[in-house]
Amino acid sequence: MPPLTLYSWPTPNGIKASIALEELGIEYNLEPINISTNIQKEDWYLRINPNGRIPALFDGTQRVFESGAILLYMADNYDPKRKISYPPGSPEYIEQVSWLMFQIGGLGPMMGQAEHFRLFTTTRSDYATNRYINETKRLYSVLDARLSESPYLAGSNYTIADIANWSWAQIGPAALELDLAEWPALKRWVEEISRREPVKRGLVIPNTGTSPEEVAERFRGFRARVDALGNTDAN
Repeated sequence: MPPLTLYSWPTPNGIKASIALEELGIEYNLEPINISTNIQKEDWYLRINPNGRIPALFDGTQRVFESGAILLYMADNYDPKRKISYPPGSPEYIEQVSWLMFQIGGLGPMMGQAEHFRLFTTTRSDYATNRYINETKRLYSVLDARLSESPYLAGSNYTIADIANWSWAQIGPAALELDLAEWPALKRWVEEISRREPVKRGLVIPNTGTSPEEVAERFRGFRARVDALGNTDAN
């Protein structure tokens, strides 16, 4: 049996781990964690990830939780040939970690809030929606500027920094109706990474049987529901 067990669901954070595993060609067990059922809040899972989120990883007896930590762990322990990482201590490694933290502290939280207020809220606030969508656009512009001068975020090689940021950036058109043509270098990078076979595999782990078209249609329904709510900012 493979020593690695991945606990995940195909969300922007969840697919970071599965894409990295697929890129490295590592065998692993998969434990689907359907977050819509709140299984991630059960006691047995909280012993794996005290924060009650996905993804999480067990490597033998070593637990690793939080998607950024999993990416760093995979690079440090399972990427001796540096397929998706730079050697620790190199200038490119520092750049790689910097862009990874950019996603963890910026792009992910801001897009997460934008998606909440645009898709999932039960109390509509146009102020909150615009605030977080505008911040997402600003962060897209930061990525676009970097990718205008470099093929990948950390330099000439595709790394865990690209995996982390792509996992969030690629969902913007479907979830938030963002047109990537506004950011040409970002669009080129998103499309290029989307064509990678390990990315295609990792994107649907676990496979819920829902197509991208069905996801986009579901998002349209969510937006229509929110649009029908009264804007509480006017009260």
